[in-house]
Amino acid sequence: MAKENKTVTVEQIGSPLRRPGEQRATLVGLGLNKMHRRSTLEDTPAVRGMIRKIHHLVRVVEDA
Repeated sequence: MAKENKTVTVEQIGSPLRRPGEQRATLVGLGLNKMHRRSTLEDTPAVRGMIRKIHHLVRVVEDA
């Protein structure tokens, strides 16, 4: 039985303008760089930490 990898989808809702370079780099690390762009990533503690770091710029999308 194969273990199913969980994923999390994040959407950029805030602009990186006038933000520290560290926050811009975190957005790029998540695969985001333009408004309303979505990225689906493996749900790991590292990814969750990145999302928490820039929670004011992204939102987690609940796919049904």
